[in-house]
Amino acid sequence: MADDETLLTVAQMAEATGVTAHTLRYYERAGLIRPVARNAGNQRRYSAVDVDWVAFLLRLRQTGMPIAQMREYADLRQLGDATIDDRLRLLEAHQIAVREQIAALRAHEKALDDKVRVYRRILTTREGKKP
Repeated sequence: MADDETLLTVAQMAEATGVTAHTLRYYERAGLIRPVARNAGNQRRYSAVDVDWVAFLLRLRQTGMPIAQMREYADLRQLGDATIDDRLRLLEAHQIAVREQIAALRAHEKALDDKVRVYRRILTTREGKKP
């Protein structure tokens, strides 16, 4: 592996990914991050590949993917290219769920827009202005 100068400490990784050191350690314990390389002093050292992987995990989490499903994806990833079909199916199923959430949010947004228009019309009428 590369020397320590090209690898990130836990603090640097936390800064690079926007998550806390605690979250990084949790992701490692939860099996979302493969065991991280260590230096001679047994301190974690993260690579650019690790940064990209954590960024992807965060994206999955932000889309509402449960940790258990993220772990399943991470486990499949560790098994290599033979699991691409399984990973694709997992992501496609989640993509459908995300699209359903987006549709629901759009419906909620429309309901809010309608209610805001009603209240604006009422206030405008009270003030003697035409809508």
